[in-house]
Amino acid sequence: MNAMTSPWLAPHATRLAELAPLDPMARVRVLDAWAREGGLRTESGRPLRFVADTADGPRQAASVRPAYEARIFEAGEVATRTDPEGARHDLFNALAWLVWPHAKARLNALHAAVLAAAASPTGATDATAETAATAATAATGAARGPLRDAATLFDENAALWIGLDTSLEDALRAFDWNALFVAGRARVERSVRVHAFGHALLEKLDAPFKAITAHAWPLRLAADTPLADVDRALARSLEPGRLGSRAFCPLPVMGVPGWCDANRDPAFYNDAAVFRSGRRRPPPA
Repeated sequence: MNAMTSPWLAPHATRLAELAPLDPMARVRVLDAWAREGGLRTESGRPLRFVADTADGPRQAASVRPAYEARIFEAGEVATRTDPEGARHDLFNALAWLVWPHAKARLNALHAAVLAAAASPTGATDATAETAATAATAATGAARGPLRDAATLFDENAALWIGLDTSLEDALRAFDWNALFVAGRARVERSVRVHAFGHALLEKLDAPFKAITAHAWPLRLAADTPLADVDRALARSLEPGRLGSRAFCPLPVMGVPGWCDANRDPAFYNDAAVFRSGRRRPPPA
């Protein structure tokens, strides 16, 4: 399967082709121009910008650097690395912003709310641009907490399971891979779309292997729903009370029909080390 025609890159293929011949600094400038052209904004109302992160010395992935999320919320600036170690990861993060702007802004606002609460003597969770920077400083050494952990997990490794067939969703939640991808294969092909949302997931898919497992987030929408409408519905679904381990469904993405030529053989799903059995409680209401 050609990397540029892989189904998980479909929402990004045109932009990736335009960016391919450019050096990392030029890519950041083009990404920033696209954000301006698209009118992307944070939930604090700031116009979104991609800015080159050229700080010297070893750095962590952008999404776990202490003030990263607060800087986005307060100033609209997404620090984007240009060094060989982090450029690809941050490129996929930028592309995710361009395709899923409302959902990415919602995740950022969840981080900002927790950071603001950490800085507030009352523990209020209404993040504002004025409190974001102070919050980041106050929370630098603090525990992230379950909401920020869940938001980060989503941001890095989520896959969207788009479909109206609840029996297929039930099979996904029940780890019933035979019912889902063997007996139900034609129905999945016809009535489900899977989108790689997480930018770390996209980075792993640069060199795909059988055991790559995403955290699937089911959305009950028609499979052919336009991506812009999926984005808005996804943003509405990202409520603090819903985000958590019960809402995610482990999904070995190489098992998705069309994502791997080898999965045409039903025996592909017999690998219990990848397609594990498990128990799943109903998702939160």
